[in-house]
Amino acid sequence: MSQMHQETALSRCPSCEEPLETGDLFCGACGYDLSVVPAPPEDHPTIAMAVPAAPGAGTPGAAPESAARTAAASGSAEWSAAPAADRSEPPGSAAASAGVPAGGPETAPAAVRFDRPGPSGSGDFELAAPAAPAAPDPRTAAGAAVSEAALTPPAGTKLCVACRAGHVDPDGYCENCGHAQPRERDHMEQELGSVAAVSDRGLRHHRNEDSFAVSTTALPDGSPAVVAIVCDGVSSASRPDEASAAAATAANESLLESLPRGVHPQQAMHEAIVAAAESVNSLAHDDSRASERDAHRHQNAPACTLVGAVVAGGLLVVGWVGDSRVYWVPDDRTTPPARLTEDDSWAAQMVAAGLMNEAEAYADERAHAITGWLGADAYELEPHTASFKPDRPGLVVVCTDGLWNYAESAADMAAAVPPDAQERPLHGAQVLVGHALDGGGHDNVTVALLPFAVPSQGAGSAYSTA
Repeated sequence: MSQMHQETALSRCPSCEEPLETGDLFCGACGYDLSVVPAPPEDHPTIAMAVPAAPGAGTPGAAPESAARTAAASGSAEWSAAPAADRSEPPGSAAASAGVPAGGPETAPAAVRFDRPGPSGSGDFELAAPAAPAAPDPRTAAGAAVSEAALTPPAGTKLCVACRAGHVDPDGYCENCGHAQPRERDHMEQELGSVAAVSDRGLRHHRNEDSFAVSTTALPDGSPAVVAIVCDGVSSASRPDEASAAAATAANESLLESLPRGVHPQQAMHEAIVAAAESVNSLAHDDSRASERDAHRHQNAPACTLVGAVVAGGLLVVGWVGDSRVYWVPDDRTTPPARLTEDDSWAAQMVAAGLMNEAEAYADERAHAITGWLGADAYELEPHTASFKPDRPGLVVVCTDGLWNYAESAADMAAAVPPDAQERPLHGAQVLVGHALDGGGHDNVTVALLPFAVPSQGAGSAYSTA
């Protein structure tokens, strides 16, 4: 579309300062195209603003004076010369719309636009319409859009813990740097009233196959009952992490159901181990998931060990299948600690049969081969339970072999337990996990701590030791 040339309103050529005559379209000296509007001076970035017309503004010659009075009253700086009218308007249209005669800069106020009054006729003025934005460079716009999308991931997107920029794919790897992401179960902590537990993947295993459950409930007489269950997945079986999680959940739920009904804690512990075994057995029927996740393994049924403790009614009840353990650490460290469980393991069998002493048995490479576990391919389920009635306060330590490998004897475990663990069980569990990691962290590490307080004299108990 062609453009119409407009008459110049300049008195001198912007290029060579040669005097011009009205109607010149080009400078006679240098040939400058006078239809080109000069760019506004850069040292006056003030936005043009409309000013209400003073009385008599409609009279020719009155506008400059009234505008000058308005500018002086507002204390604003002196306006610069107005640029030539836009080429899209006919000659003189800018001056006509302002209510002043057409002409050069001598007959119109500089950089002032007189807009029509508002609908009320009160003389209120409007701001000048903003200039239309220039069309964006498509390359820059595309780059900005990509950068904005990269910096603002969709809600719920998981970012890489290493580069903090890449998205994590469903397999747990960063799409940007390829870093494997820590799984949710790699490190778990929970504190619930007077019981706390911590589980860690360790330094050598590629995943955490341990699991735990801690809970509190009330006995029929209203006294509290505290529960801790710790399970260790059997690494040679398929889906050991699922087995340990299923067993811990099932045992915990069974205890929370039976204890409030008045079932004796030792009987409740036996029933909880049976419920855990059934839960693990049910995993063996899901062969499709086994082949999908553990194609590199022999398809042994999912399996795990279990150890648990209940503090209720002045009693300490423990139950176990496998080689996870319970230790008793008295608050008075001058009295001896004790191990309250016996391992279902090759080493324990050798010691029990009198064929080896404990040091020799546990030094053998077959020492940690377990002889009892929860799983569909277990030879026979033999839940072990025991009930104790401590006469002094102390701490119950429930743990997997990932911890007791570095504190095997009761004395070693007591030495590793911090002195304030009774008042700060979560901190104590964290310290014990750190002890295992400092020792090498060859296995998953899980520990739960239950402080045991001796009931006050004369307080009744829902249960007897009979």
